Amino acid sequence: MRRYELTDSQWQQIADLFPSSEGKRGGQWQDHRSVVNGMLWVLCSGAPWRDLPERYGKWGSVYERMRRYRKEGFFDVILQKLQVKLNKQGLIDFDLWQVDSTIIRAHKSAAGAGLKRGPKPERVSQRIMR
Repeated sequence: MRRYELTDSQWQQIADLFPSSEGKRGGQWQDHRSVVNGMLWVLCSGAPWRDLPERYGKWGSVYERMRRYRKEGFFDVILQKLQVKLNKQGLIDFDLWQVDSTIIRAHKSAAGAGLKRGPKPERVSQRIMR
């Protein structure tokens, strides 16, 4: 196993959520596990998408699949499944999954504070014409 990749046991917990690509016409989807590992590699390493190692597939394909999953809420489905499983095992405390908004500091402009406006700076062309 390489850095940032899912272990076999981690993959087995979410593998059944991915669609089967067997028996379909047209272009076949790249292996789901390698695509997910590619997503994790980029997110964990902080590298640009174009630096994705070739073993994960074409960077554009991995990026587009991530965009699709995010837009469709697929990552939320994975998170919910894992939360339910851990809750049944008594290994999760849902108090840790909630964010209390009273501890999040908002910028003063979020409360309607106006911008500080001083005199406008003079343009260079106005200074030259004097």
